[in-house]
Amino acid sequence: MSIKRPARAIAGTTTLVTMVSATLLMVPAPAHATFGTADIKPIESNIAAKDWASATAGNGSSTAGLAIDGDPTTSWYPGRAGARQWLTVDLGGSYDNLRKVKVMFPDRGVAHRYVVEASSDGRRWKTIADRSRNQAVARGEVHLFTRPATRFVRLTFTGGPGRAQAGVSELQVFNYLRDDLTLGADLSWMDDVQDQQYWVDPLAEDRGAGPHLLDVAKDRGMQHTRLRMFNEPRSESTGQPTPIPRQGPERSLVSAKRIKQRGMGLGIDFHYADSWADPSKQPKPRAWAELEFADLSRAVYDYTADYLDRLIEQGTTPEKVAVGNEIINGFMYGSEAAHIGTANPPYFVDQADIYQSKPGGGLLWKYWRSTDPAEQKLYDQSWDRFTTLAAAGIKAVRDASPTSKVEIHVIVDKDKLAKTMEFWHQFLTRVKAKGQNPDVLAISYYPEWHGTPDALDRNLNAMATAHPGYEIDIAETAYPASGGDGSPLPNSPFPRTIQGQADAIRRVFQAANDVVDNRGSGVLVWEPASYQPMFRAVPGLANTWEPLASINVFKASRAKHILQDTVYTATMVGAAPKLPSSIRVLTTADNTVTGVPVRWQPLPPGATDRPGEVTVTGTTATGPVTAVIDVVPGRGAYQRTEPVQGRAR
Repeated sequence: MSIKRPARAIAGTTTLVTMVSATLLMVPAPAHATFGTADIKPIESNIAAKDWASATAGNGSSTAGLAIDGDPTTSWYPGRAGARQWLTVDLGGSYDNLRKVKVMFPDRGVAHRYVVEASSDGRRWKTIADRSRNQAVARGEVHLFTRPATRFVRLTFTGGPGRAQAGVSELQVFNYLRDDLTLGADLSWMDDVQDQQYWVDPLAEDRGAGPHLLDVAKDRGMQHTRLRMFNEPRSESTGQPTPIPRQGPERSLVSAKRIKQRGMGLGIDFHYADSWADPSKQPKPRAWAELEFADLSRAVYDYTADYLDRLIEQGTTPEKVAVGNEIINGFMYGSEAAHIGTANPPYFVDQADIYQSKPGGGLLWKYWRSTDPAEQKLYDQSWDRFTTLAAAGIKAVRDASPTSKVEIHVIVDKDKLAKTMEFWHQFLTRVKAKGQNPDVLAISYYPEWHGTPDALDRNLNAMATAHPGYEIDIAETAYPASGGDGSPLPNSPFPRTIQGQADAIRRVFQAANDVVDNRGSGVLVWEPASYQPMFRAVPGLANTWEPLASINVFKASRAKHILQDTVYTATMVGAAPKLPSSIRVLTTADNTVTGVPVRWQPLPPGATDRPGEVTVTGTTATGPVTAVIDVVPGRGAYQRTEPVQGRAR
C-alpha cells in the first residue's frame, strides 16, 4: 500500500487501556485507563451459515437449507414421519478447529432423541454426541468436541417419546481461531522512528514491554513482521534519492536483525522499485530502467538472490518473501505504459525517456476479453513479460532461500473478483509453465476500496476453491480508531473508534481463519504505528508512544475456554424449573471438557405463571450463563436440563 505518512498528532485521541475481559483472558492490565476501552471477545464463527456451506436431507427434502439459514423461526422437516431421519451439513471444506455444534429444534416442551456425528469425507463418521436415549425436555443443545479435519456434520433422529417429531430449526457449527494462523504487521516504519520510545504503559511505575516498537508489538501478540524493500529509496515525486535511504537494503538488514532477535517471524516484501509500488503505480528501479528485457529479468534474479544471501549470512532467514507488492496490474512498468495510460509516480512520467524506454512487466488489462487479434496478442505478450520477471524472482527465492515461502500479493477491488480470478488463472498457468510456482496467494483488504467483510469471505473462498494447494493470506489490512465523527468507513459496519478498530481487525482475522481446508495462513495489519494507527503519542512525554486497547485483538481473538453458556430447558406453568448446578467448558490448551459451577440469579416473581419464555442469568468463573426456560402448559414439560449454547471465553 502507498499512503503519505500522517503527522504524529493523528493518533493523539486515545490511550491505552486493557480490554474489559482481561482477567478472563490473562492479559496483563495496565496501571491507568483514561481513554477508550475495547471489549474483545474470542472469535467464534458459524461455518454452517457461510455461502459455501450446504445442507442435505436423507429423504431429499428441498427445505434442508432452512436448518442453516441463520433464522431460528424457519425449520426443516423431513416431510414424512418416522425415526432415522437425518440432516447433513457440508461445510465446503475441512476445518481443524471446530469446537462446538449447536442444534435447535422447532418443537418446545418435548424431548428429542438423536445422534450427532462428524466426518472428513462423508463416509466414515465419529460420534460427537449420542442423545438416542435422551429424556431431557429442551429445544436444543450444544455439543463440545475436538476433531481436526471435519467437513461434514450429520444429525440423525432416533425417535422420541410422546409427540416429539423430527425437524431442525438451526444446526450451527462453530469455528475458532487456529493457533497456526499467523497474526502480525508490516512494521517497516520502525526504520523511520528510531528516536521514539514505545511502552505498553509508559505512565505506570512498571512500564511493561519497551522501549522499541517491536518490544510492544511482540508483547501484545504480534508474531510476524514484514519489511517492504525499495531498491534505492527515492522521492515518490521527484525520483531523486532520499537523504536517508529508509526501507532500503542496508537499513532493512538492521531491522531484520531486530525482528529475529525478538523471536518473531520475518517477511520481506520486494517492491522492485525505488519508491511505492501498488496497483496504481509500479515503476522500475532507476538502475534497471534502461535494461533490455533479458537483462531486466537477470537483474530481478540476481538482486533477489543476492539480498536473500545477505539476510541468511547474518542469521535472519525470512519465513516469507513476497515477489512484488499488490501486483494485480503487473510490475516494473516500461514502454507498455503508453497502452496502460498510467500517470504515477510523477517521475515515471516526467522521465519517460528513461523509465519507459524499454519493455517491462505491466499488464494490458484494457485488452482483456478483446476480440481483436492484435489487441489479444498485446494482452498475451504483456502476460508473458510479466510472468517471466515474476518467475525470475520466484526462482531466486527457491535457489537462495529454499525454506522461505514465496508469496504473490494482489488485491480484489470492490465488485471486481472476476479480474482477480483471471489474474490467478493467467499467472499460475504461466509461471508453472516456466518451471516456477508460489506457495502463498495473498490479497490486501481495506473496506473502503475492497468491499464488505462478507465480500472478503466470498473472495477468499473463491481463490481457495479455484486454486487448491496454496496458502491464502491477507497481506495487508487496517482500520482507523478515530475520524469521521466515528462513522464507519465505506463498506464497513464498524465505527471509527477504538472498539470499532478492534472489531474490524478481528473480523479480518475471522475471514482468514474461515477459509476452507485451513488454508488461511495469516493476516498482517499494515503499519499500525503510523497508518490508521493502533498507537498514540503520550501527552507530556516527548517521543513516547503507547498502544491503544484495540491492539489486544492479537491475543484476545484466540479462545482459551469455550463455554456452554446458555441452557435451554422447560417447565410446566406454575412450576419452578430445575437449573443445573454446573455447566461444561472446553479448555483449548489440552482439549479437556470439565464442569464449572454456576450461580443463578433468582427468577422474577410470577415468571412461570403463564405460558411463554423466561430468561435468567448466571455466573461462572469462566463467564456468564443464560438460562432460557420454556413455560408450557400441561404435563409434557419435565425438569431435567442440560446446557446448550456455548460461547468462547
